[in-house]
Amino acid sequence: MNYRPLRYLCALTLLVLLGAKDVRPASTAGPAASEDNIAVFFSPDGGCADAIVAQLAAAKKSVHMQAYFFSSPKIAKAVLEAYKRKIEVGVIVDKSIETANYSSADFLANAGIPTYVDSEHAIAHNKVILIDAQIIITGSFNFTASADTDNAENLLVLANKPKLYAAFEKNFQDHLRHSKKYKGKAERN
Repeated sequence: MNYRPLRYLCALTLLVLLGAKDVRPASTAGPAASEDNIAVFFSPDGGCADAIVAQLAAAKKSVHMQAYFFSSPKIAKAVLEAYKRKIEVGVIVDKSIETANYSSADFLANAGIPTYVDSEHAIAHNKVILIDAQIIITGSFNFTASADTDNAENLLVLANKPKLYAAFEKNFQDHLRHSKKYKGKAERN
């Protein structure tokens, strides 16, 4: 059976959803506080997703992402835009994605973005984005729309912390080594 039409239909459906206006207006909130190249954001409605999108839009070389669950259309679109700019992108998600409904991980995998599943652990609960060997984004914030609008979450954006970046990058590479390529729901069965 040829799954290509289903793959395109799923990708097209998500693109339509990505282009739709959010029910709530986009946050214009800046960080709750910042010092020494560290900014903190809180949700709901504290600008977490907007901060991530802004950092992804500024990426010049690389984006390495680890996500427990990933369903934010806003963040997925920003990752895709980075990939289209020829930025090196790699995404690792938790194995729960394999039994979940169609997600942003499916959207990215179907768009050709290298996406992997870390099933080596009970839960791959990392929520980290590494950008250009300079920016670390981490915290409790899940990369979901509800984390931004409904949940109590926190997000840290750290800049120019080379020792911390090296540790996070090593952790990303260690998990990437035991992760398996994710093909997306449209290509399974």
